Amino acid sequence: MITIIDYKIGNLGSIKNMLKKIGQPSVITSDIEVISQATKIILPGVGHFGHGMNKLREAGCIDVLNHKAKVEKVPLLGICLGAQLLTEFSEEGNETGLGWIDAEVKKFDENMMPEPLPIPNMGWCDVAVINPDRLVVDLPAHPRYYFVHSYHIVCKDVKNELLRASYGHQFVAGIKSENIYGVQFHPEKSHKFGMKLMDNFCRL
Repeated sequence: MITIIDYKIGNLGSIKNMLKKIGQPSVITSDIEVISQATKIILPGVGHFGHGMNKLREAGCIDVLNHKAKVEKVPLLGICLGAQLLTEFSEEGNETGLGWIDAEVKKFDENMMPEPLPIPNMGWCDVAVINPDRLVVDLPAHPRYYFVHSYHIVCKDVKNELLRASYGHQFVAGIKSENIYGVQFHPEKSHKFGMKLMDNFCRL
């Protein structure tokens, strides 16, 4: 069963509805016993990094997620803030994350932009595949996804980069380490492009 983690942050219903559209049953839960039986896990999230980590702790999910992701090697997909939480550290509140991917989260730097752009980045961006992977195989031509974020992921090793996009400057839009994936955008709001990516995840 695909298990969507409910820690009171994230667009849970939209994710479940997209999975239903592609014929994949799922459950939204914070129940440790249910999570322990998951065959695939989706970690959604919107908002502040520190608040997200605190809500995960309050839900008591971190130990079981560590076991599923790092020991059982169950496929796991972090979405938006959920992707950022997979990293080691964020400038947003100077918080440590789950530490599953060798990366950090930094705020968009206007000094790196040819001209200042509004922050957050809110809207559609084209993405490019950096490292081929089953999660991003056979995407529709010119894939584009819906983003809402003020902070972005910076990988310490390009091998963990899956996708890149551009907003004033290039940034990492997708990450991977073995069975663990994260996407900065919202596939559940990204129409056919998101549907294909979610279908690929379900087939891992």
